[in-house]
Amino acid sequence: MAVNVETLEKLERKITLELPVDSIQKEVETRLKRLARQVKMDGFRPGKVPMNVVAQRYGYSVHMEVMNEKVGEAFNAAANEAQLRVAGTPRLSEVENAPAGTVAFDAIFEVYPEVKIKDLSGAEVEKLHAEVDDAAIDRTLDILRKQRRTFAQRPADAPAQDGDRVSIDFEGKIDGEVFEGGKAEGFQFLVGEGQMLKEFEDAVRGMKVGESKTFPLSFPEDYHGKEVAGKQADFLVTVKKLEAANLPEVDEAFVKSLGIEDGTNESLRADIKKNLEREVKFRLQGRNKAAVMDVLVAQAELDLPKASVQAEVERLIEGARADLKQRGVKDADKAPIPPELFQDQAERRVRLGLVVAQLVNDNALHAKPEQLDAHIEELAASYERPADVVRWYKSDMKRLSEVEAIVIENNVTEFVLGKVKVNDKTVSFEELMGQQG
Repeated sequence: MAVNVETLEKLERKITLELPVDSIQKEVETRLKRLARQVKMDGFRPGKVPMNVVAQRYGYSVHMEVMNEKVGEAFNAAANEAQLRVAGTPRLSEVENAPAGTVAFDAIFEVYPEVKIKDLSGAEVEKLHAEVDDAAIDRTLDILRKQRRTFAQRPADAPAQDGDRVSIDFEGKIDGEVFEGGKAEGFQFLVGEGQMLKEFEDAVRGMKVGESKTFPLSFPEDYHGKEVAGKQADFLVTVKKLEAANLPEVDEAFVKSLGIEDGTNESLRADIKKNLEREVKFRLQGRNKAAVMDVLVAQAELDLPKASVQAEVERLIEGARADLKQRGVKDADKAPIPPELFQDQAERRVRLGLVVAQLVNDNALHAKPEQLDAHIEELAASYERPADVVRWYKSDMKRLSEVEAIVIENNVTEFVLGKVKVNDKTVSFEELMGQQG
């Protein structure tokens, strides 16, 4: 029997489902009989509860259970027969004056849209390139040395300078009152490394042990401490201890401590370069992928299923609450988060997901097993025991699906770059890694 599908608007459809009352009643009776053999009630032996008592106690819930199952089965069968790709859960409403012997429901739902992608040859994408140069290797080597630096106390008359570790007592006041978090004793930080606000570092730089200083400090408007953001405080600082940093020499012992067996500087630099090139590759893939996805969004024509957008908004809200909880925010799971904050983001995600899925299906861009293996091995290569990392990824379907999604996106990116006009642009290592300034 052909299914009558009524188009309401854009992606919204309606199907009327008719269910025979006798089949529903038979299934209810069957389940009640089965329940009667198991149910326990005061005053009755197990399995001896009269059917009318069982029906009175459980009839309504069993009837609703059967109805939900039968309606679900009928809807799925109708949608499959009509070859509909249903987006979201249908809204059901009972139909009055149903044909004799039946109960009927209107199921209103959305279908996934037809996705039209314009000719990509007219679009342009800026594709980034970057190289790992000696300066990048030197910078990484400096970071490795700083991670292993030691400190030695400076002479009493030595002034604090960049790289020094200082121990201070400080007290900050706003309008003459010490604010929360504005006072500490024996507080340590490294001068010139951005651990403190610039005005604070500038004040401490040049001070000597035992010296005290007062100075004003203006907190930025976007300062993470909301209670002091945008306000001016007066600080009193006393230097209690001053230590100079000693960086280790890049000698054989240092190199071997980093896992380079032959202990040579050449091998260390080669290892650093290999790791940086791997990171550069991932960064370039991410940046170029984002540029491609922007083009796909611009070149695609489709209506968005409201149900899919709403589900994505709810996922984003739950993610925001989880983030608040991780930050220690009280009652984060009940935090009132306006859905409209995520509306645009949700719409973009749904749009992009539908467009990418269409491209993947139309052009066989699914992730191949060898691609998954290669990507996992590349991710594992930077760890001390790669084989363990590979097993970790492959032992969990969720982790594997995340890798699969990345590989598919990479396939889509390469496919699109082969269709559009590509404008190549070389950027510095620092710019790519966000290390400018």
